[in-house]
Amino acid sequence: MALRKAVLSLGLSQGVAAEAVLGSGMFNAVQHESVRYASNQAVKQRIRAIKNIGKITKAMKMVAASKMKNAQIAVEQSRGLVDPFVRLFGDFPAVNSNKSVVVAVTSDKGLCGGLNSNITKYTRATLATTESEGKDVVVVSIGDKGRSQLTRIESQRYQLAIADTYKVRVTFGQASLIVEELIKHNPQSYQILFNKFRSAISFKPTVATILSPDLLEKQLEDVTGNSLDAYDIEASHERSDVLRDLTEFHLGVTLYNAMLENNCSEHASRMSAMENSTKSAGEMLGKLTLDYNRKRQATITTELIEIIAGASALMDE
Repeated sequence: MALRKAVLSLGLSQGVAAEAVLGSGMFNAVQHESVRYASNQAVKQRIRAIKNIGKITKAMKMVAASKMKNAQIAVEQSRGLVDPFVRLFGDFPAVNSNKSVVVAVTSDKGLCGGLNSNITKYTRATLATTESEGKDVVVVSIGDKGRSQLTRIESQRYQLAIADTYKVRVTFGQASLIVEELIKHNPQSYQILFNKFRSAISFKPTVATILSPDLLEKQLEDVTGNSLDAYDIEASHERSDVLRDLTEFHLGVTLYNAMLENNCSEHASRMSAMENSTKSAGEMLGKLTLDYNRKRQATITTELIEIIAGASALMDE
């Protein structure tokens, strides 16, 4: 046994010398045992790595679950700002506008399933539709993942990328600063694509459409038959100014709600993804442990057979 360990320590570079000392038959047996030992060590290292991965994914799931609770409260509160505008102005997703701004709301971090890929896919479909109709479109992304995906696809129409928006808590002031940049393009309509949070396992890609003051007034009169004439407006305010202020505030609260909805959906998707990863790591760990135990048992059995055979040979002598 001591001689065999000494030969194993020689390494492959000294294989010729070892074969000369032991003979070809015994050298092949020792070489086979060396390969088997290396295989067992590789399986053991892989088991250790998968255990560490399982611990990390489990911790990430717990962190995402705790963040999702706070994000869900913020989402429910922000919906109270958007719903009155939807009831007042309605929604016109198929409005005909010559120039529009498409805003893709994504996350800054990955490991959250297909959340960002869905938004990129819907953004591409929206751009393909507007391109076929010959409209002028400006692409804006919120979140680092949207920037990295959309710049490869729509580099010519890509105008603005806003990243690192979720490092701190999302506020209405933050959304207002982004709205100021969007207004500079002077479009006729804004299309905001985001993941709307429904539950911990359900979030749906959604498009919110906000129109410019002129186009909004035209749609209100042509489609719904309503206008601002039904409301009392102070004499010190012009009708166009009131409609412009309402439109800008509508854009701000919609973008604010979209960022919160997408942030909550991100935590929910990451929680689900980490749960599945932890489960997969456990299943893989069970298979590798069974394989390692079988190889280890086979090694022990082989060594016992060799010891018994050697003892029997000595007794026969």
